[in-house]
Amino acid sequence: MRFLLALIGLAAVVVAVLLSLGWMTLKTSPGSLPSVSFNGGSAPSVDANLATVTLGTENKTIDVPTVTTTEKTITVPTVTMSKPGEPASNTAAPK
Repeated sequence: MRFLLALIGLAAVVVAVLLSLGWMTLKTSPGSLPSVSFNGGSAPSVDANLATVTLGTENKTIDVPTVTTTEKTITVPTVTMSKPGEPASNTAAPK
C-alpha cells in the first residue's frame, strides 16, 4: 500500500516538473452540462376481466383415523453420574 502511494506521489511530482519546464502542456476546453427537458405524458391504461371468487364453508362427513395407545413395561438404558468428592448415592452399595 505504501509503495502504491509513493508511486502515485512520484508520478505527480514528475508531471508538475514537466509542466513547469514547458515540456508538457495540457489543452483544455470549457464544457457544459447537457440540457434536459421533460414533457407531460400519461400512464398506460389496463382493462382486465377478472373471475369472480366466492369464499364460504360447508359441512361434509369424512373418515378420520383414530390412534390408540397402550402401556407396556420395557427396559431402557440409564446413565448415572457422581462428581468427585460426593458420596455415591445413586449406586447400589455392595453387601
